[in-house]
Amino acid sequence: MYVSYLENILGGEDVLDHGIKSQFDLIDLSKRGLSKASLEHLSEFTGISINKLVKFLPISLRSVQRLDRDERFGSAVSESILRIAEVYARGVEVFEDRELLMAWMSTPSPALNLQRPLELLDTLYGAQVVLDELTRIEHGVAA
Repeated sequence: MYVSYLENILGGEDVLDHGIKSQFDLIDLSKRGLSKASLEHLSEFTGISINKLVKFLPISLRSVQRLDRDERFGSAVSESILRIAEVYARGVEVFEDRELLMAWMSTPSPALNLQRPLELLDTLYGAQVVLDELTRIEHGVAA
């Protein structure tokens, strides 16, 4: 299951303080809050700068810059980070290759109304549309 990818994308057990084994761990993480270090790991994995990632989050760049690496975000920001990481984790699972995923994320898709999957990650509904498309790709179903 893609939760092991998700754990790695967010920095592993050292950064998260415990592993991700189920959806309940994600609920716990969103309530406890993710650290700035997790955002940094997400940035590293995706190749998207924190300055650009912040555009997908309900927080200002200045607020992120003020945080120390081990300080935690509130639940709304943490859930947004988890949502983005979940899409990438699922994508790695489906494509089985990080580079193929990165290319797909930045390519306009007819199935996504000619939008790049990356552009849709700023809302819960957009992220769900991307996750749904990843499932269709996995099962060989054209949208």
